[in-house]
Amino acid sequence: MKQRLKQQARHVLNFPLPALGGRQAVSVCHRTGQADRSEQRPPSRDAGLGVGLGLLLAATLVLATPAGTAAQNQPASNIKAAGDAAAAPALTTATPAMLASVTLEQLSSSELRERIAAGSRTIIVPVGGTEQSGPYLALGKHNVRALYLAQHIALRLGHTLVAPVVAYVPEGEIKPASGHMRFSGTISIPEATFEALLEATARSLRQHGFRDVIFIGDHGGYQKNLAKVAQKLNQSWAADEQCRAYALLDYYQAAQSSYVAELKSRGYSEAEIGTHAGLADTALTLAVDPSLVRSAAMARQPKPGPADGVQGDPRRASAELGQLGLQRIVDSSVTRLRHYLNEREPRASTSSHRN
Repeated sequence: MKQRLKQQARHVLNFPLPALGGRQAVSVCHRTGQADRSEQRPPSRDAGLGVGLGLLLAATLVLATPAGTAAQNQPASNIKAAGDAAAAPALTTATPAMLASVTLEQLSSSELRERIAAGSRTIIVPVGGTEQSGPYLALGKHNVRALYLAQHIALRLGHTLVAPVVAYVPEGEIKPASGHMRFSGTISIPEATFEALLEATARSLRQHGFRDVIFIGDHGGYQKNLAKVAQKLNQSWAADEQCRAYALLDYYQAAQSSYVAELKSRGYSEAEIGTHAGLADTALTLAVDPSLVRSAAMARQPKPGPADGVQGDPRRASAELGQLGLQRIVDSSVTRLRHYLNEREPRASTSSHRN
């Protein structure tokens, strides 16, 4: 056991901190409603030491509990609230109990009230979608990925919770069927209905005491709708500087830019990486939940194409490649959100909340 702890300590203390510079994608800002391309200052040396020590403590606790089973059996109310810990775990070391601890649906009403009173006033609304992704990916891949990544973002941010996934989104015309609606299982709702759903969700969360509502979307088709709703909410909440809505477009853009560039640098072609149910999409899903991918059938069958609802070639996808993308999505999202939340704090502290 001591030897294992020493090995884990060396790994944790050498764990790379996420870079805080680089590409900044468009997000909706309350003041201007325009792109904010500000850079966040890199963490100090002391901050990096704090992250390393916090990860070392988390690793020690996991090793001391065989397979993390004791922690997983605890109710959410007994798990240390997100943001109280010195640092969040890496994606590959977060236990189901850790993920449950930031999930609104896992809390009772009184537990949630206590968490909000203790300072957890930021909430992420993950938006997925129920759509076809060819013969080898499950219809709910966006929903599972959005929740998983939102939980990890919340753990990294601290004092942040995750709302239920929005699984019904615009996917094209129903009759006559267009887009993904041409394939079995896709569910589509009108854009106006979708936007009204998001707006009502945010207003409900604000009513209960949340002050920052963050929309993240795992699907490209509705990114503009997220931005539109955030802008509308911020106009409505203009008199209350303590409340703000965000459309975190960095979340989706990370999978479309830096992740694709990484895959290309490893020798994968753009045609293979694809734009829907190809290598990139399939790898991300494998890294989150392999049961959503029909790997055995994919290995036996010929390359799927547009007639199958696939743009790309998923056959060489792997969970290891997917982990690269997941890490980029979380790092990019956390960097942008820290900038937004830190930027608004001085103004919020000088304002009183008005109902």
